[in-house]
Amino acid sequence: MSDKSASNLKANGRPPSSNAPGNPAATQSTPEESSNILQRLLAPLSPRWQNWVIRTIMSFVMISSFSLIIYLGPLAIVGLILLLQMLCFKEIIGIGHAIYRSHDLPWFRVLSWFFLFASNYFFFGESMIDQFRILLHRKQFLEPLLTYHRLISFSLYCGGIVGFVVSLVKKHYLKQFTLFGWTHVTLLFLITSSHLMIRNVFDGVIWVILPCAMIICNDMMAYVFGFFFGRTPLIKLSPKKTWEGFLGGGFSTIVFSLLLGHCLIQFDSMVCPIEYDELGNTLNTNCSRHPVFQPVQFRLPFAEFLMEDSSTLLGFEALLSSIPWYQFHWHTICMASFASIVAPFGGFFASGFKRAFKIKDFSNTIPGHGGVMDRFDCQIIMGIFVYVYFHTFIMVTSPHHLLRQVYSLRPSDQLKFYEALTEGLAKRGIVPAV
Repeated sequence: MSDKSASNLKANGRPPSSNAPGNPAATQSTPEESSNILQRLLAPLSPRWQNWVIRTIMSFVMISSFSLIIYLGPLAIVGLILLLQMLCFKEIIGIGHAIYRSHDLPWFRVLSWFFLFASNYFFFGESMIDQFRILLHRKQFLEPLLTYHRLISFSLYCGGIVGFVVSLVKKHYLKQFTLFGWTHVTLLFLITSSHLMIRNVFDGVIWVILPCAMIICNDMMAYVFGFFFGRTPLIKLSPKKTWEGFLGGGFSTIVFSLLLGHCLIQFDSMVCPIEYDELGNTLNTNCSRHPVFQPVQFRLPFAEFLMEDSSTLLGFEALLSSIPWYQFHWHTICMASFASIVAPFGGFFASGFKRAFKIKDFSNTIPGHGGVMDRFDCQIIMGIFVYVYFHTFIMVTSPHHLLRQVYSLRPSDQLKFYEALTEGLAKRGIVPAV
């Protein structure tokens, strides 16, 4: 960054203009080679249509890649979530590194990635231990890691704090503590959402695939409706967003989600939680289906209170009752509505963030789309919402969670638990007294 830009930053308390060489906008505005090749091939088209074609091509590439990951199974989806989390973290930390001219600050990036590792070690470890406790306890070399997991996690974080304090430089105190906060706010958003999305995978991959598809559909259809019909600006933070795109994307998302959801719930591998089969020594997705995934006779909500004697209403309900219906469809409509109305504000939040630091995109990773964070800003809030929604309205108490904990005990402790349980059930008259 030039001395003039540095003085502007110091005087104004904000990043230099987008033309300054030290500003991320300058370093990120040059497209990648793949984008350059596409632009040369599309040279006869106007810039507007060039962007349309590039975005469309890359959208199909990303959807195809996501479909392949789904085919590989739940653990591949978990791996993808962690990879995307790291790429988003890299982009946000890179912006902080450039904006605050931290090239001369010791250990900033090293410590940032160390805190990411420590956070992932704790949260991902907690998820794996909770879900696959029996399997992990069968591996003797993992016993110390399982027993002392939380102590190790806390020790790692303390090590990061010690490293940060040791790296403090007197003339850079303010910058270093600012970037320390930058790192932890980034961790709060990314670690929380990715951890909850991984929990969603374990509850059944449909709780990740369908919400992700909702966001993708809403983003694509909002762009299509806005591109062809957009006339009315929606929000100042994103001047290209229009009411026509917002409403068209919302309607398309609800219709698409109902169709896709109906297809997905036909497969047990989509709706069943991931469980470890101790006898077969495998992970399986076979289960007794949750009631929301079982077909029911269609009933119009509050139909008994509306037009009780209306033959038209009864005929309409009779027609719909001939269509296979699941309670899950009502939940699909709720999630699709959230994806269409609330989740886009995750994108608006990201737009405000970029405008605050005078950058166009988080990076140039995806030609025509910007960075990974540009594509997954809405997924963050959607993943958290689905976790909260599932545990509020869907999840039922299951004995499998308790059994995983019991089976991880020593055989003598399992027998004690059995005796105590049998005695307690007998006192309550649930089983005959022995």
